[in-house]
Amino acid sequence: MTENQPPAAYDAVVLAGGAARRLGGADKPAVRVGGRPLLDRVLAACADARTTVVVAGPRPTARPVTWAREDPPGGGPLAALDAGLRHVTAEDVVLLSADLPFLDGRTVTALLGTLRRGTADGVLLTDSDGRDQPLVAAYRTPSLRRELAALSAAHGGTAGLPLRRLTGALDLLRISDPVASFDCDTWDDIATARARIREHGHVLDEWISAVKDELGIDLDVDTGVLLDLARDAAHGVARPAAPLTTFLVGFAAARAGGDADAVADAARKAVALANRWAEEDTRDATPAAPSSGTEPETRTDAG
Repeated sequence: MTENQPPAAYDAVVLAGGAARRLGGADKPAVRVGGRPLLDRVLAACADARTTVVVAGPRPTARPVTWAREDPPGGGPLAALDAGLRHVTAEDVVLLSADLPFLDGRTVTALLGTLRRGTADGVLLTDSDGRDQPLVAAYRTPSLRRELAALSAAHGGTAGLPLRRLTGALDLLRISDPVASFDCDTWDDIATARARIREHGHVLDEWISAVKDELGIDLDVDTGVLLDLARDAAHGVARPAAPLTTFLVGFAAARAGGDADAVADAARKAVALANRWAEEDTRDATPAAPSSGTEPETRTDAG
């Protein structure tokens, strides 16, 4: 792949079924962490997939997906994967569970990049205890189909078979990532995830991501530019100028096409204006004294 070529397409399969017994039977994909359902958080991480297949009963989601269902329902992760793969056409597929609150696009990119640089059948994450997490992984689609067909032929189907029967037959690479591999199996896990997202180092990015999902905005903007603009407007003009100015910048950017460059251009102009405003306030406003040392004649009959 050259610098100017787009990355190779991939598909994603998200397993969102299961009984969630350790959550008391709660609808785990709908549990909110950082203001967003767990399922929507995972869908955001694989937003650039060509096709995203969610294996579960249909529900509202922040992004469009293709729905699939294992046969019979509740047949386990291997049967769910089999059902999802029927909608996959890309040579590479990312397989994810729907309960990964800290997964992001960088992790998905790292998995795919490692897979494509080598010859292994798949690349998966390991958790903080070094355990394999086969539902946070990228695989070669033909390898999955080959092993699923072999298991189905040997057992008369895939329902009820554990996922390790498939992964044990594959050549896999591993990446250690205790954060991205963190999954939410219990209410204590949910509480841990919610607390971490509200930590100072994470809360702003999490909030911006949640707002974009809520508003249906798929735009990667430099939040540092907007924060600097808000600071300059607040300090150089007045505190209420910060939210009003950032709103006006967003409005202007939308009229100019609504992409990241439009946001940056509108923000640049507003920052320059705020700086000029502040300079006027601090500049010495006293007129310069006349150079002659005498007062100019101002009588109407002078001269």
